[in-house]
Amino acid sequence: MNWQGWAEIALTLGLAVAIGWPLGVYMSRVWNGERTWLDPVMRPVERFFYAACGVDAKKNQTWWSYAGALLAFNLFGFLFVYAVLRLQGVLPLNPQGFPGLSEHLSFNTAISFVTNTNWQSYGGETTMSTLSQMLVLTTQNFVSAATGATVAAALARAFTANRGEGVGNFWADLVRTTLYVLLPISFVVAVLLVALGLPQTLSAGVIAHTMEGAEQKISLYAVASQEAIKMLGINGGGVFNVNSAHPFENPTPLTNLITAISINVLGWAAFFAFGRSVLAKKDVRALVLAAAVLLFAGAATIYATETMTPPAQQAAGVETAVNMEGKEVRFGAPATAAWAAATTGASNGSVNGMHSSLMPLGGGMAMFLMHLGEILPGGIGSGIAVMVVMAILSVFVAGLMVGRTPEYLGKKIEAREVQLSILAVLAIPVATLGFSAIAAVLPEALKGLMHSGPHGMSEILYAYTSATANNGSAFAGLTANAPWWDATLGVAMALGRFLPIVAILAMAGSLVAKPKLAPSAGTLPTHGGLFVGLLVGVILILGGLQFFPALALGPIVEHFQVLAVTAGH
Repeated sequence: MNWQGWAEIALTLGLAVAIGWPLGVYMSRVWNGERTWLDPVMRPVERFFYAACGVDAKKNQTWWSYAGALLAFNLFGFLFVYAVLRLQGVLPLNPQGFPGLSEHLSFNTAISFVTNTNWQSYGGETTMSTLSQMLVLTTQNFVSAATGATVAAALARAFTANRGEGVGNFWADLVRTTLYVLLPISFVVAVLLVALGLPQTLSAGVIAHTMEGAEQKISLYAVASQEAIKMLGINGGGVFNVNSAHPFENPTPLTNLITAISINVLGWAAFFAFGRSVLAKKDVRALVLAAAVLLFAGAATIYATETMTPPAQQAAGVETAVNMEGKEVRFGAPATAAWAAATTGASNGSVNGMHSSLMPLGGGMAMFLMHLGEILPGGIGSGIAVMVVMAILSVFVAGLMVGRTPEYLGKKIEAREVQLSILAVLAIPVATLGFSAIAAVLPEALKGLMHSGPHGMSEILYAYTSATANNGSAFAGLTANAPWWDATLGVAMALGRFLPIVAILAMAGSLVAKPKLAPSAGTLPTHGGLFVGLLVGVILILGGLQFFPALALGPIVEHFQVLAVTAGH
């Protein structure tokens, strides 16, 4: 550890928050239908989409109508992606000549990209045609990210309404977020990445000659355009199998910094957009502070574990102060730690190093950050929505202690809101622990593990955590392209995505009908240090206590096994 490493981590995480603030102001203008500088260009395109689809963008939908439109759109997206992947072998733009995917892999991949998870049970450069990458995967990178933003927009309207009826229009929120936010920012980042050396071509690849004189085919794709939305949409699905550790996706320290910042920047922007939309900037800054503290603590833990002499190397007499296994030498430990925390604190899932090669406590921290609910800052909109759920549970706990009906952002929090909040946060532990328990004893599932013992348990737990939390990063070692894993991980992704969304939209429907209350002398302040501490405590208890027994069987016991190597020496 050194000051340069700490400065690199602080710079990477801090710039994402700093850039997210002005983007959040702009995003709130988009959500609220206010005029933006892109209106002259995008407004005609927006009207065309509404006319072509027969959508009345001014119609205010009830929460169940909003949720129904969201679910119907994503069901259609799933079916379309599934069909294209199954028929890939007979469709055009397949210069690689790849066949169609199997039923179970198509099922898993379609759910993965529709749910903004981007879990990959395949190697991109050996499986996906150019058409599949561009038509269905990249498209879902945009619309799945926009879907998450619609949830936050609807929830924001629920807090500002005074005995209202609707939460907005899903189709308008979806189209406006895609056209005004995701497309222009992705275009700018994609052009910048092309300038910095990322490929952007429809060619299948080039032939290189090795030093031994042999021929080697190097796969090429339209990488830069997918890389931009992969990061900005908090998606994470890489064009290549090793994701952002691949030099075509992430060639230099500068591209690493840009893409690492891109992982979180729109997640933070959604926090600030929510605060501006509900006229509660101070209250949302408290949420940002709580999330930033937890995220930096996670990155610091990973950095500390990766810059201590690995016990096995110490026992072997190897002089090293950094665990470089699974890391790219062009990035080093600080950039890997910052990326690992950023990608698991958000629901991104991209990696620039192999998480399975982290020290046990480092890998355990990556899992733990996902266990907290993908709210640091999480996906675009989905992160702030779940963070608001955590804030509601925090004021409920405070209300129990003082014997007063809790309030948050001017709305009284009653039994229905608390019940729906609990439902939203239960999705991750129920699906993760339930599927992990079955897989740990099922012979068919155990065939996919590379390791036995605690590390094998970590492979199982990380896979289901990543799937249910809609993260998508992999611990490596697990051969997931098998019927059991593809099917159960797909179900876990769907549960982790849509169960919280429906619960939050139902809560928005309950809140929108309530009167807007002015703060009184008995209202708990939700913008000060006391509330930040309470919120952090609730997040840690809900995330930590539920998963601690499982973590104890995986990374924690593996940590003591690793220490035993040195003790035995």
